[in-house]
Amino acid sequence: MFNAIGRIFRTPDLRRKIGFTLGIVALFRLGSFIPAPFVDFGNVQTCLAANQGGASGLYDLVNLFSGGALLQLSVFALGIMPYITASIIVQLLRVVIPHFETLYKEGQSGQGRLTQYTRYLTIALAVLQSTTLITVARSGALFPSTDPACSALITNDAWYAILLMVITMTAGTGLIMWMGELITERGIGNGMSLLIFTSIAATFPGSLWAIGISRGWDIFAMVLAIGLLIVVAVVFVEQSQRRIPVQYAKRMVGRRTYGGNNTYIPIKVNMAGVVPVIFASSLLYLPALIAQFNQPAPGEEPQPWVTWISNYLTQGDHPFYMLLYFLLIVGFTYFYVAITFNPDEVAENMKKYGGFIPGIRAGRPTAEYLDYVLTRVTLPGSLYLGVVALIPLIALALVGANANFPFGGASILIIVGVGLETVKQIDAQLQQRHYEGLLR
Repeated sequence: MFNAIGRIFRTPDLRRKIGFTLGIVALFRLGSFIPAPFVDFGNVQTCLAANQGGASGLYDLVNLFSGGALLQLSVFALGIMPYITASIIVQLLRVVIPHFETLYKEGQSGQGRLTQYTRYLTIALAVLQSTTLITVARSGALFPSTDPACSALITNDAWYAILLMVITMTAGTGLIMWMGELITERGIGNGMSLLIFTSIAATFPGSLWAIGISRGWDIFAMVLAIGLLIVVAVVFVEQSQRRIPVQYAKRMVGRRTYGGNNTYIPIKVNMAGVVPVIFASSLLYLPALIAQFNQPAPGEEPQPWVTWISNYLTQGDHPFYMLLYFLLIVGFTYFYVAITFNPDEVAENMKKYGGFIPGIRAGRPTAEYLDYVLTRVTLPGSLYLGVVALIPLIALALVGANANFPFGGASILIIVGVGLETVKQIDAQLQQRHYEGLLR
């Protein structure tokens, strides 16, 4: 293992790529602590300390993906979240808009157009989200505290000041997109995924330290041991797949023979990745967001529906919230897998190139068989996602951790997934140069 790590740093090209990636990551983290214009940095730090770095449930997901920059009201406050949302929207629009599906099938040129649409949509979402964030910060609702400092986070309420803050945060999102593309082009791994990985990993020490301070170091040691077991289990499931064997018939093209080889179609247990967790979290945040902007004036009674939402849909440790969250994740997993994996299209491509599954006729029977396998493999995958997503909520109820508890939910899925993919890319680079990789 140490010899393999040594080979990484003895290989000039690989060393340069890793150094470039680490440099961009350092700049990305630096921007997370530079406050936006007209933000009172002292008041922000006071409110963060009063809330122990946590936020209300409405902003946990965005704060997680921004590496804590959201609550700092920094130039990178929005983080990578607008790009993630835009990517998911464009991917879903392929089902609704035939032109998008046509572009996707055109290959590199068409997918380049889709990437351009994703960038435009990212900027539009950044404008919307930055405006919402500034409005919430001005109203004093960003931090659940009665401290007057939490209502004075912005020093200037003039229209030009608000406009400058919106432009700055939007430009920060555009800069993050550019950084991610630079890493993809000149560094190691997928740039956007690595920036998300960095944002989430940055919250791990603070979350673990808060558990040790508030609950004792014996609880800290127990949480750490359980966390390592969770990581091992997540790695095992993320690597699990159902391999459907495929054979290709031999065919003559001129004087050459093509085909005749055997391969397989890998159907992962977790084909949907972390997207269903993001979908379910975002959907559950909407009622709480609506209720927050319909709070009664002092001395008035809140409306019944606002009270019901406050009691059942804002507290992550409530059993009803957990049950609804779990069911939404299971449902969204089937929905997303159905969109991203089309058995009819796979069966048609196999038939076109002379491929078939042993014992299954080509065409419609192959599509039905693939759908049969996919449906049954997705069931344990959806249950697995639901259980992993509930781990932070259970930790919130039992250990007193914040909702960004590191060993569970979207954080652990992204950390493990991006980590495995990056290690595989480094391994492939080493095998190209030394005929011996990082992994054995």
